[in-house]
Amino acid sequence: MKRFCYFTTLSILFTNLVFIAYAQESSNEKQWNFTTDINFYFIPNDFFVLPVIKADKNKLHLEARYNYEDMQTFSRWAGYNLNGGDEFSYAFTPMVGGVVGLSNGIAPGLEMTLGYKNFELYSESEYMFDADANVNNFYYNWSDLTYSAKDWLWFGISGQRTRLYKTDLDIQRGLLIGSSFKNLEINGYLYNLGFDDPFFLVTLTMGF
Repeated sequence: MKRFCYFTTLSILFTNLVFIAYAQESSNEKQWNFTTDINFYFIPNDFFVLPVIKADKNKLHLEARYNYEDMQTFSRWAGYNLNGGDEFSYAFTPMVGGVVGLSNGIAPGLEMTLGYKNFELYSESEYMFDADANVNNFYYNWSDLTYSAKDWLWFGISGQRTRLYKTDLDIQRGLLIGSSFKNLEINGYLYNLGFDDPFFLVTLTMGF
């Protein structure tokens, strides 16, 4: 319990320090941008939802996740946005988060997007240090490599390493296809095709 309180205090302290630093910026800076992802997992004999909310203002990145590290588990994050490039574009967001629920701990993480012409690689990863036992420490990753045939249509491959849904495969492997309309995106995934535990995932993304 003392270890968990220590991890949680560090996470809250870091988040508050980031808030204080950016609260001192001038009022004419860029406004907040919000993104909501709702992930619908259709797995054999079960179904669950994984919501994610992101907020960005200049270099500041804030994020909240539920059912990501574990079922009935909430995590909140604070990070720093780094981006640039033209023909080859990049965006990196190193973060740290606190995890509370069925699993408890602290997690450093990284979100990354690399783009070149019609190709894009997106990856989000974290390593959770479990507050209860080191044996429960776990590395999470979700990566998508896509090709945009049109501005509104893309397809590619995906991989996930998660403790939320386990199969005989250490990495869940899949195909994806996505489309967009205005500020709404939808992605459909089919994982583990040809193996014993195939499942579907649908992701709705809205920016505002």
